[in-house]
Amino acid sequence: MKTILAYGDSLTFGANPQPNGPRHAYEDRWPTVLEKGLGGKARVIAEGLGGRTTASDDWYANADRNGARILPTLLESHSPLDMVIIMLGTNDLKPAVCGSALEASFGMRRLVQIIRGHYAGKGDTAPRIVLVAPPLICDTENSDMLGHFGGLAHGLEQSSQFAGHYARRAEEWDTGFFDASTVAVADPLDGVHLDARNTRAIGEGLVPVVKSMLGL
Repeated sequence: MKTILAYGDSLTFGANPQPNGPRHAYEDRWPTVLEKGLGGKARVIAEGLGGRTTASDDWYANADRNGARILPTLLESHSPLDMVIIMLGTNDLKPAVCGSALEASFGMRRLVQIIRGHYAGKGDTAPRIVLVAPPLICDTENSDMLGHFGGLAHGLEQSSQFAGHYARRAEEWDTGFFDASTVAVADPLDGVHLDARNTRAIGEGLVPVVKSMLGL
């Protein structure tokens, strides 16, 4: 059986767009849906943390949100791995953190380097990698949430650039690529997070990508 690490932020965690709403049910989270779609041929380890960035510090957070810093520990604890799926970048768009989809793509590049370097140092074969461009930010009456992302204009403009930048990084570093915005849209309740249906859609959309890359 193959082992896949799903590395992400609140969208992987299953955060509810309803303010103070409950976490999405286990069966509605995209890593769970992906595992089910792989028909018992792989297990998917969900590693989602709200606010996680690709490689930047968030000093407002009460846990380490820097995805590059914590990744080696998770690779070690979950190894051996056949694949790592990375869906990060939304939190990088916050002006107080990073502010740019291009810079987020450079953070994704750094995560690829960390994964491959980690396994090369051990003399092991590195897992396959899939870079996932997150869904786009959308308009919302939740002014606090939009404010985190520099307002609607900034959030929309930058999130719309994810797919192009991530596809280039994937080509440069010979990884898989999937654009989650082709299957999922943010909920207007907060403009960032997904309802259960759209969260499931990401897992469903990744099934053929993963099957092809792992030969399942």
